[in-house]
Amino acid sequence: MGIWAVPLIIVVLIICIIGFVSVKKWNKAEAVIGAQGSQIPAEIEDHPFTLNPIIWIALVAVFFIGIVIFYYATSS
Repeated sequence: MGIWAVPLIIVVLIICIIGFVSVKKWNKAEAVIGAQGSQIPAEIEDHPFTLNPIIWIALVAVFFIGIVIFYYATSS
């Protein structure tokens, strides 16, 4: 586990940053939606998945797991 401690910490930090940024954007989007009534902004309507932090976190986790699998597949 020693070899993967630093990369795992980096991945956890990236996931935390994604979470904080998405909460910040969500609060901003709520303020915009609250000011406009019940209208959804065009950016969110056109690209609803870009603000979804679950998708971004899953992509980061899959990328990290892929690196680990590739490392062990090529080392043996």
